Amino acid sequence: MQTAGETRVLLLGGTAEARELAALLVDAGVPVTSSLAGRVSRPRLPVGEVRIGGFGGVDGLVDALRAGRCTHLVDATHPFAVGMRTHAVQAAERAGVPVVRLARPGWREHPLAATWTWADDWSAVAEAAAALGERPFLTSGRQTLGHFTHWEDRDVLVRVVEPLAPGDVPARWTVVLDRGPFTVEAEERLLAEHRVDVLVTKDSGGAYTAAKLEAAHRLGVPVVVRSRPASPSGMPELSRAEDVLRWLRGRP
Repeated sequence: MQTAGETRVLLLGGTAEARELAALLVDAGVPVTSSLAGRVSRPRLPVGEVRIGGFGGVDGLVDALRAGRCTHLVDATHPFAVGMRTHAVQAAERAGVPVVRLARPGWREHPLAATWTWADDWSAVAEAAAALGERPFLTSGRQTLGHFTHWEDRDVLVRVVEPLAPGDVPARWTVVLDRGPFTVEAEERLLAEHRVDVLVTKDSGGAYTAAKLEAAHRLGVPVVVRSRPASPSGMPELSRAEDVLRWLRGRP
């Protein structure tokens, strides 16, 4: 039973940072429920209580906060989950709970960032990549593939975590099912084997999938990066799990 003044956290997760935070909170004795979207058939589960599935919009998230008697909301979803971040801000305001975002650092400060082509939308990414090479490697996630499927006559390499349905991508494309983390050496072998001449990715940040960037640099393969979307106003942002724990303890 929840005692008066007890901190109880709803953690919007699905990332390595969210799993790290869940473990830290459990070790600290802070009740936490991690929520996963359910888009991956075999997700890596965090420690502690877990719920899987969407909320059905802002109303559902508000209901979950109230039903769980949550005192705080932490958004540790993927940096490109803009819709979820917007819902989190709105739901927290309606439920009367503080909200914070835990976000891995982006790649803007990466030592190689100045050598990459950055674009603010997917059409610009596709245009830049098409100008740079004929054999692209798409590592931007299955939800972005529709921006590139007009490349029917290109030898495109795609890496995804979950199998694609028939017809999702052109028949000429090569699809690799794999999940990180990856080593630089393995990424080099993959790029060389498929004769990749341009790498397409998004600014996911962190070290978990960064090996491909170093591999591309070693092989002289140009890189096109989709910039991160802006976060909604009203949501403070922290970059470490330890900082979130301190934030929680600093709240009434």
